[in-house]
Amino acid sequence: MTRTLEIIPLGGLGEFGMNSMVYRSGDDSIIVDAGMMFPGVEHFGIEVVIPDLSFLDECKRIHGVIVTHGHEDHIGALPYLLARHDLPIHGTPHTLALVRHRLREHALEGVELVPLPESGLLELGPFKIEALAVAHSIPQARLLVIHSPAGVVVHTADFKLDPDPPDGVRLDLARIAQLGRDGVRVLLSDSTNADQPGTTPGERSVAAGLETLIARAEGRVLDTSFSSHITRLRTLAQIARRHGR
Repeated sequence: MTRTLEIIPLGGLGEFGMNSMVYRSGDDSIIVDAGMMFPGVEHFGIEVVIPDLSFLDECKRIHGVIVTHGHEDHIGALPYLLARHDLPIHGTPHTLALVRHRLREHALEGVELVPLPESGLLELGPFKIEALAVAHSIPQARLLVIHSPAGVVVHTADFKLDPDPPDGVRLDLARIAQLGRDGVRVLLSDSTNADQPGTTPGERSVAAGLETLIARAEGRVLDTSFSSHITRLRTLAQIARRHGR
């Protein structure tokens, strides 16, 4: 068995969107995420921007796709990927429900959707994948620990180090520390705002601010939020109920 590992980004580096990464060891590959990007002003007449998937034609054995969470910049290109390659999709139940809806829109039937194991390892060819829960603005996001023939890769995808998330889902820092002691060959981490000093407040601080604003407001209150941010929507509903809104 070859002990080399190639890490090939198809998109998602230096841009918001199109997150997709290929891990290849010899003839064996896995794909992590297949996202889209919403077009900018320079993409006149274009509705969806997706990664260049032609590289996958060079991959001899693709064992499957793991999706880290259900945001469009991580699952939006799946219909275009599956139109070219018949692959199983692995993810959490919430993520797979969103994937199923997206595939239905593209009339893609019969795709194998496989829930990630709640504990233990998912084995795909020579890769063994451990999925750790992380806090994010969508339920059931996962950090991936990929045990490859060349060593361990930690693929964080999107995450927040929220010390007290409302749903109680936080990263197992003890497990992360243990991985560091055991040895990690590569860390691939989302870096939004990483160059900003200080610490990002947790979700509960947002709830406290909303509570104050809504309690003091004399007229109608309008709030905008991502529809996938279910924790935030639940918080708004609870606050609205407390204040008769």
